[in-house]
Amino acid sequence: MLVSVESRASWVIAVTAVVILSISFGAPLLVVVALRPIAADLGDARSIPALASSLAYLGAGAGGILMGWVAGRTSTRLITMVGGAMVFAGLALASGGAAWQLVLGFGLLVGLLGNGALFPPMMTYVSLWFDRRRGTALALVASGQYVAGALWPALLERLIAAHGWQRVMLGYGVFAAATILPLAALVLRPAPQPLPGTAAEAGPVAGARVLGLPPNLALGLLALASFLCCIPMAMPAAHLVAFCGDLGISAQQGAWMLSVLLTAAFLARQFWGWVADRIGGLNTLLAGNLCQTLGMAAFLTTQDEAGLFLVAAGYGLGFSGIVPAYVLAVRELFPVSEAAWRVPVLLFLSLSGMAAGAWLAGALYDGFGFYAIAWEVGIACNLAALALLGGLALRRRRAPLLSPG
Repeated sequence: MLVSVESRASWVIAVTAVVILSISFGAPLLVVVALRPIAADLGDARSIPALASSLAYLGAGAGGILMGWVAGRTSTRLITMVGGAMVFAGLALASGGAAWQLVLGFGLLVGLLGNGALFPPMMTYVSLWFDRRRGTALALVASGQYVAGALWPALLERLIAAHGWQRVMLGYGVFAAATILPLAALVLRPAPQPLPGTAAEAGPVAGARVLGLPPNLALGLLALASFLCCIPMAMPAAHLVAFCGDLGISAQQGAWMLSVLLTAAFLARQFWGWVADRIGGLNTLLAGNLCQTLGMAAFLTTQDEAGLFLVAAGYGLGFSGIVPAYVLAVRELFPVSEAAWRVPVLLFLSLSGMAAGAWLAGALYDGFGFYAIAWEVGIACNLAALALLGGLALRRRRAPLLSPG
């Protein structure tokens, strides 16, 4: 009978990771909540703050590859402390108020060197502490983004209305550094190494074909699917407050609606993690992408405030299991020795999709004057992702998980 690397310390690490990410992901939400006043200060072009939001996601993905490599050669504790410091530096720069400061602050510092040092390396790190309940743990840690969404939008909206977006950005940066750095220093430690006879040690063999495909091709198809499905994922999340404003719904109600969406996502993500531990990463991805497609369609058909609250909650319930299911699929299909680079590469494509979606929705709005076209493009991307994932799931049924390379 296989023994497990999981312990009480595993869950302490997982909860600490949630707290750190719930704070770090509050930084990009500042642009979401303040999109209209920022655009007003920059000549009414929503594509500029939308670009900053997109670059924060894109930078986090690209930085995850770099910082994951550095973390593997130094320590997750050190990289996490660097990430917390960079979130502060990025918000301090962006609070200057110029377009270039906003884009550079969020793209390079908050994204590449900040959340890039926090989210992808943290997902890889926590996955090493679990073998039997890895899907549940990954769902919990990935929920840091949605804890941030539940906690911060309404509070940030009130603070921005009272003090202006520039002061709030600077203050939030100080708060982030003052919490992330000591948590990392006090709690994070080296992950346990899988020993012979443990559940973590029994897994895919290096060099084996994956789903009957060369390993890098299989990862590429999975990553492409993640890029496509994350385009629509970011659209409502990045533009919901502004979308509500266009419909005559107050910014305060729009911020509450975003909190409802992300609270529902947090609660449902725990359910999706439980499901993933039972049906596997690929099957969970199919179910989650189908739910996301239906949610995007609902945004096209709903215009009133009460209806949008219901749609936002339903959308959050549906899409929330997708990103951790991608990480779980990588850990199921590839050897643990390759996790340090395969997980960040996958998450780079996922976060690039979010970046593309947030920017694309803003650009399409600037071009057409309404969001319906953006929602339709998002649905098309989701259907393409479903086709790719369906093909991989069929190959898994036909080909053995492990076969000679």
